[in-house]
Amino acid sequence: MRKNDFFKWVLAVLCGLLVWGIVKAIFFIMMIGSLAGSAANSSGSSTLLPKEGILLMDMSSLVITEQTTESMPSMSLSGLGGASTTTPVGLYDAVNAIHKAAEDPGVKLILLKTDNIASELSNVSEIREALSDFRNSGKAVVAYGEAYTSGSYYLASVADKIYTTSHHGGNNFMLGLGGRMIFLKDLLDKLGVNYQLIRHGKYKSAGEMYIMNAPSPENMEQNQVMINSMWETIAKETAEARGISVDSLNYFIDNLSINFPEDMIAHNLADEILSVEGYKEKMAVLAGKDNFKDVKFIPFKDYAAAKVKPNTAAKKKIAVIYANGNIVEQDDPNNISGDRFANIIAKVRADSSVKAVVLRVNSPGGTVLAASKIKEEIDLTRAVKPVVASYGAYAASGGYWISNSCDHIFSGATTLTGSIGCFSAIPEFGKTVKEIAHVNVVPVNSHKHSDMISLMRPFDAEETKAMQEYVDDIYTNFVNIVAEGRDKTYEAVDEIAQGRVWTGADALKLGLVDELGTLEDAIAYAASLGGDPDVSAWNVTGYPKPLTVMQQIMAQFGAKDPNAEDIVENVLEGTPMEGIAKSLLEWQRSWTKSNGQLVFARLPFEFEIR
Repeated sequence: MRKNDFFKWVLAVLCGLLVWGIVKAIFFIMMIGSLAGSAANSSGSSTLLPKEGILLMDMSSLVITEQTTESMPSMSLSGLGGASTTTPVGLYDAVNAIHKAAEDPGVKLILLKTDNIASELSNVSEIREALSDFRNSGKAVVAYGEAYTSGSYYLASVADKIYTTSHHGGNNFMLGLGGRMIFLKDLLDKLGVNYQLIRHGKYKSAGEMYIMNAPSPENMEQNQVMINSMWETIAKETAEARGISVDSLNYFIDNLSINFPEDMIAHNLADEILSVEGYKEKMAVLAGKDNFKDVKFIPFKDYAAAKVKPNTAAKKKIAVIYANGNIVEQDDPNNISGDRFANIIAKVRADSSVKAVVLRVNSPGGTVLAASKIKEEIDLTRAVKPVVASYGAYAASGGYWISNSCDHIFSGATTLTGSIGCFSAIPEFGKTVKEIAHVNVVPVNSHKHSDMISLMRPFDAEETKAMQEYVDDIYTNFVNIVAEGRDKTYEAVDEIAQGRVWTGADALKLGLVDELGTLEDAIAYAASLGGDPDVSAWNVTGYPKPLTVMQQIMAQFGAKDPNAEDIVENVLEGTPMEGIAKSLLEWQRSWTKSNGQLVFARLPFEFEIR
């Protein structure tokens, strides 16, 4: 990159940030106005539900999250005059709402509209299990989709009947499970950035993206094994639900033979193709009405809000502590801040009304120091009351560190867990500053290694050796923690550690978890350990308290600087640079929120089902 090109690039980025800052301010004002309007219109009244009707789960606007939070309007450049809302309903509330619906004579059936599903796979799996229970109560679940993907169809496959559209353009793209690994070495070389990766564990691949342009054999191996294990679970449940073989399902996907509605009928993946009028007639028949206009649809979010209430009259509590996000040192309401969570756990321990605790982990990990603080409080709590772990999509690396000593661990079959290893990835920009920006940096030090972490020069041999010893010591500590928590020898844990990530199904075989089960299972188990297996007799209380809409907005527009993230999401989305930019931002977030901590226990990848 020539000097002029470099400064043009910097100027373009700065201009982009400035422009987006102005646009963001406009969005902020509009969102406040939208919220004020919503508050004025609602006047504090609750939504009135039909006395009877079809319970509608439209997954395009319904996201199953870890905790129920207030819906925050989202603004878009294409619609400056209004706001769209995606409704987040917590997993436990959603499951309970489905159970309530099974007993509610006013709910005739559940209609699943699965297009554009955005919930995590582990949560979809738990919702799918609750819907199966709903069917067992004698009521029907029907699914309707216009463009099925493997993920949306996995949820839809639980239904008694699956319908698809007759419209052209509603093609199905059932492509299986896909992951992305991005490698930045070639780009960083051009920019003169040198990454110094120090790790323990041949499978600990979180830093490979900075020093390689392709995955190591070990990294590729673990990713392939994980993908295969996750898909095995999804394919087995999907195929069984439709009465076809897994081999047939895989054949259809591999040969791209599920493109059109007629293909779904031919392969027994759908029961009927419906036109718009046919859909209306079908809904009227299912609801027991003569005309579609008489059919009442009950929005799932409103039903859950009205029917699922905590048992505040109960004197004894089960505390569900939601450890959701990255484990960080810096205080961050959207992640697992070490000191903040340590304080939350300490308060739960001191609360005499709390008789049992469920630690719900949905985290790829983070800084070792923050994880250590949290685990210490978990262990102190276990000394006075039972603590049961429940795993979401991720409970790996630091997420496994904080939870492996719990009295019992429930995991999803597709949960990514383990990753017992650690790494330090420290960039060095000396060449970038000297040769590209043409800036000369001269250190002034009191000691030999004072500028070791200046990021302006590479480590020397002595510093590299010291960092390796530091990382090795943390790895040894991690393995010892797991050996003690899981009642294994150091050697046994080391054999399955080395930074390797496992699915929950494989982790069960290896003894890293105790049981495959849901959050609901974990709460029931905690109730039993607390002395009363009847969960309805408990006040199940979530910690920390979810952010209000205003707090969510202030978190976006407050102390943290989301400008770069906004540009990625609103300017680079869908371009080849999106993945690279997100990877760089992921490192930046980890680094800036580590408060100088240099060693991490974290996953390097994400998976999506398509």
